[in-house]
Amino acid sequence: MPRSKKFRRARLIVILLAVLLVAGLAGGSWWAVDTVRSSFPQVSGTVSVPGMSAPVDVVRDDKGIPQLYADTDADLFRAQGYVQAQDRFWEMDVRRHITSGRLAEMFGSSAVENDSFLRTMGWRQVAQKEWDHVLSEDTKRNLTAYTEGVNAWLAEHPGGAGASVEYALLGAVNSGYRPEKWDPVDSVAWLKAMAWSLSGNMQEEIDRSLLTQNFSAEQIAQLYPDYPYDRNGTIVKTGKVGTDGTYTPGEGATVPAPSGAVTSASTSQARAVTQQLLGDLSGKMGALPQLLGPNGQGIGSNSWVVSGANTTTNKPLLANDPHLGPGMPSIWYQMGLHCRSTSSSCNYDVAGYTFAGMPGVVIGHNKDIAWGFTNLGADVTDLYLEKVTGPDTYLLDGKDTKFTVRKETIKVAGGEDRTITVRTTQDGMPMISDQSSEEQKVGSNAPAGNAAPDRATGYGVALRWTALVPGKTMDAVFKLDRATDFASFRLAAQDFAVPAQNLIYADTKGNIGYQAPGLIPVRAKGDGRYPAPGWDSGYAWKTDFLPFKSLPYAYNPPEGYIVTANQAVVDETYKPMLTKDWEYGTRAKEITDQIQAKLKNGGKISPNDMQSMQLDNTSVLAKDLVPLLLKIKIDDPYVREAQDLLKDWNYHQDADSAAAAYYNGVWRALLTLSFGQKFPADLRVKGDCLLVRQKRDNTLPDDALNGAAQAVTECGTRKPSLAQPDGGDRWTEVVRQQLSDPKSQWWDYIDSNHQQQHGLDNLLAEALKDARQDLTSRLGKDISTWSWGRLHQLTLQEPTLGSDDSSIASPAIRKLLNRGPYKLSGGSAAVNASGWNAAAGYDVDWIPSMRMVVDLSDFDASRWINVGGASGHAFHPNYNDQTDLWSKGELLPWAYTKDAVTKSGKDTLTLTAG
Repeated sequence: MPRSKKFRRARLIVILLAVLLVAGLAGGSWWAVDTVRSSFPQVSGTVSVPGMSAPVDVVRDDKGIPQLYADTDADLFRAQGYVQAQDRFWEMDVRRHITSGRLAEMFGSSAVENDSFLRTMGWRQVAQKEWDHVLSEDTKRNLTAYTEGVNAWLAEHPGGAGASVEYALLGAVNSGYRPEKWDPVDSVAWLKAMAWSLSGNMQEEIDRSLLTQNFSAEQIAQLYPDYPYDRNGTIVKTGKVGTDGTYTPGEGATVPAPSGAVTSASTSQARAVTQQLLGDLSGKMGALPQLLGPNGQGIGSNSWVVSGANTTTNKPLLANDPHLGPGMPSIWYQMGLHCRSTSSSCNYDVAGYTFAGMPGVVIGHNKDIAWGFTNLGADVTDLYLEKVTGPDTYLLDGKDTKFTVRKETIKVAGGEDRTITVRTTQDGMPMISDQSSEEQKVGSNAPAGNAAPDRATGYGVALRWTALVPGKTMDAVFKLDRATDFASFRLAAQDFAVPAQNLIYADTKGNIGYQAPGLIPVRAKGDGRYPAPGWDSGYAWKTDFLPFKSLPYAYNPPEGYIVTANQAVVDETYKPMLTKDWEYGTRAKEITDQIQAKLKNGGKISPNDMQSMQLDNTSVLAKDLVPLLLKIKIDDPYVREAQDLLKDWNYHQDADSAAAAYYNGVWRALLTLSFGQKFPADLRVKGDCLLVRQKRDNTLPDDALNGAAQAVTECGTRKPSLAQPDGGDRWTEVVRQQLSDPKSQWWDYIDSNHQQQHGLDNLLAEALKDARQDLTSRLGKDISTWSWGRLHQLTLQEPTLGSDDSSIASPAIRKLLNRGPYKLSGGSAAVNASGWNAAAGYDVDWIPSMRMVVDLSDFDASRWINVGGASGHAFHPNYNDQTDLWSKGELLPWAYTKDAVTKSGKDTLTLTAG
């Protein structure tokens, strides 16, 4: 039978199965429901698990959140592996295939391009080196025990039989697939995926380079303005780095930094890149966020901690909500890991959030301390242009230098194996442009500089990234789980290599603190804002990274609180460079303002206050922009009716607000008119077609497009999640600064009649009109029916079979695995950061992936929520039973002590020795 017919038949089977599962049709409904339920985990009774030295109790509450009780570390992590596999093995299996570049083994040829890119970067190889040479023996023992637990569960489900409905669906088109045993390196490798999602400014490097096609250096600088230190401040009061490299905190620090140093890495770039090369590279990068969440500008988090002197509980309160791409199941897994009695053989009594497939707890608290993360935003990636001189050579300091070359074979389900060649430079940088012929072509007008070598057939692009340096982040996770005070917390942070994070801290004795950890590169030349000339060794990273003792920290600052929301850590007096691409601090200032308002005149902050701050959805820029919009004289009553919505608006982006819907429509139109229509196709959404002047130069459009002979249609090529202008925090700063100049060249635009127009007032009038038309087409003519939530919706997609891009999915399967849409409040630059890309539409594409408020006076009074649920099994009661609560901003009680866990427990499973 021809393969196409076999595929169609298999597809019909998949669709039929999905329809039966979703609709429960007569005759097949019992079998379908039984197929789904048979994969649900056993949550009560007794199960024999080989390797256990003593029974482990698994207590689950009504949300299915497990709390584990054991007598040894090995039993505790063995049980963690077993229980996570019960709930999330499909997710774990997909994740390890992502990080090892082996998705095509599961999903066929559609995944080959992703696999090629990931094999070239070599995430799995780096994780293997960490296991072989870097990680501590204690960490290896924990990982080994965890692996034994996963494999004990897998032995009960050989070949994935009965493991989850996804395996049944996959089997219809890939009947030969069988999940292999878990390996400790599978756990370590997932940290590379998280580092990729939070990897700093690589997308900004590419975008800045592409903008050189159209704009001057001055214009690009206006699109990437300097950080507003005076207005939005920094995380810590900037201290000094002494001659011995030791950081001394600013006012309020009372303890010395621990000794020791770690290695680090980052970025260095010049302007020698081209439209074709970087445009295609961006497209390749854009394929990965489907699985990992969108990366780059805008992805951040909120966290803050308030000292007991300023709280109603008289002990610190700590809040955290990391912003990541949405998915089903949720990226986080809530869990408690408890030794019945802590001792040298059983060291853990910790609860919080971790990742399915990885032991330990990543964010949370133990009996002594609590901690949270936000993205530091350090520049830890650099792109290098390489002059390739032959199949195995490149130019370095005027001489041909050999690449290190290896072959990688990608196995393809239902197809022939693919073999790729991976080349790396002498510095270990992979040539990420090698896997596409388009990436090997260089445009003839790229600004490479006078000293650049001849392009010939083009430059290649190599990547230097700290996550490709073997590190000890897995060690740091276990050390954080065991930390008892600020000193041991900092010693744990010293091993936290990637992704570079802001770590906030609180303890039961009343102390609060902050530490910036991570591998940070030291550059001899360049500042990481543009791709660097790889043919000049002067742009290489220095051998040593920024020592840990040089990184900023704070302990009990006099303000009595610390806020981290991806703003600048320190001001420009801190001389080692962390990045030139900070987030712009809008969320951080809003949180700080609210804290200060609560503390005014001796006020105190309560746990309820902490929770309500997480839900602040104020559009800060609207306070500046709306008064200007209301001054615009609109003659058309159809448009004026919508404009009037803004008159009494409180700037809150509530899901039921019509004014918020219209304002964001105007914001989107403003960005399109002033920036989007001037941008090259490489940055605009694929299919977004504009009439443009036939010849591009480094000026903004200054002539009307009169006649087809002077213009061509140019269509965007960028994946929507990476398109610009995205409307995030950087764009609020860009527009804020340009509003001070009503005659700015950015306010020139082409109207709907293809005529050139000028001036801020004219552009605002056009944006008001365009937004009225856009929302009418989406929501109807009657503005009384408009609401922000009808536009601003979240769909939680399973990232493989449930993805819109999946080659083996169908609408029925997506309905089976995905959940939503949910109508959300919030916005991209709001504290309640339900992000959306204004270049693409209004749909939510990144979210507060969890929320927690930890009460150091009584851990059982703490609160938490996940965006989905504990289970990874579609139609399990705990699959997405937290989502509605999360969308409303509610938090669940977080039981921690044994009495509280027992009281809230619904089911208890005992794992016994096999």
